[in-house]
Amino acid sequence: MPTFSLSAIPIGIRYMLLSALGFALMSACVKYVSINGIPVFEIVASRALVSLIISYTDVRRKGLSPWGNNKPLLLLRGVLGTMALMCVYYAVTTLPLAEATVLQYTHPVFTAILGLVLLKERLQGATLVCIALCLTGLYIMVQPNLNASIDDALPTFSVVVALMGAFGSSIAYVIVRKLSRTEDSSVIILYFPMIALPVSTVLMWPSFVMPSLSLTLLLVLVGVFTQVGQYGLTKAMQTQQAGQASAYAYIQIVFSTLIGVWIFNEVPSIWTYIGGGLIVAGALFNAMGHRLFRRRASV
Repeated sequence: MPTFSLSAIPIGIRYMLLSALGFALMSACVKYVSINGIPVFEIVASRALVSLIISYTDVRRKGLSPWGNNKPLLLLRGVLGTMALMCVYYAVTTLPLAEATVLQYTHPVFTAILGLVLLKERLQGATLVCIALCLTGLYIMVQPNLNASIDDALPTFSVVVALMGAFGSSIAYVIVRKLSRTEDSSVIILYFPMIALPVSTVLMWPSFVMPSLSLTLLLVLVGVFTQVGQYGLTKAMQTQQAGQASAYAYIQIVFSTLIGVWIFNEVPSIWTYIGGGLIVAGALFNAMGHRLFRRRASV
């Protein structure tokens, strides 16, 4: 009888699965501490503090200047990343985990459009298919909001904020692609907590809640699981073709759905399954379909 061995899974896929699990556990911790009374800005500040310590240690280990070369663009990346993270965390705390995660994965649409506008990149056939599938899936997910007779409507404001988070993440991603030509990745990562920590500290102060010891541990785990997710993502991209590796990132939706059902008793609606399936299909086609179009073009 054949036996399963973890070593049979390619190393890049293992790293991507680790990344997806890390980000799913991060979202679960965010939702749990929010349910127990910790405001969103306080969660962002906690994550930023952990990230600042880890990122600064990494920059010093490499012997780099923490200020980088292109300071204006690095600052913009930090500001946009902070705004996007606040939107993402708000969505996680006000939507079911599955829905919040699916909406975040609409970012390939925004990234493609921004790449066209800002970087003058041509939209390829696979990307156009991705945009069509993602927009159709998004419409199916939110269409209960447009029909008062359907009971599965998601909070409209939370959906809009989730999409703003995906849009902000896309802008930050485009900026990172530009910065990667002149900056070390550790310096780029460091600028996020350098901006996020002071901003979120000021915003959280009027509604600060002293967390219990257990909630403090979970707040620390928000930052730790984020670093696990980023580490797995980085290693996967280094050891696997980007398209193949990123395709496995969408297992995060499965992890988040299972955690939502198990811990938070959140059962996704049929609209989420259908719309989310189309969004994931579009994103996967965008990640892996370019080779198909190139192959046809060469025939």
